[in-house]
Amino acid sequence: MLDIKRQYVMSEDNTPVGVIIDISTFERIESIIEDYGLSHYIEEADDDEPLDRAEAREYYKKMKESV
Repeated sequence: MLDIKRQYVMSEDNTPVGVIIDISTFERIESIIEDYGLSHYIEEADDDEPLDRAEAREYYKKMKESV
């Protein structure tokens, strides 16, 4: 399990309203989330038929235009 050292940000009435974590912990959490999402995307794509070169170029062109 990931050991997360955190500092709580408290409001004036001593209610926790936020958390501060160091950048290396944040980057590790971010990497874990991205890997998890990528693994699900790969599992979903396993059933799809592969695209030929022309179809792949068109697909990626549409992806760039939508961003």
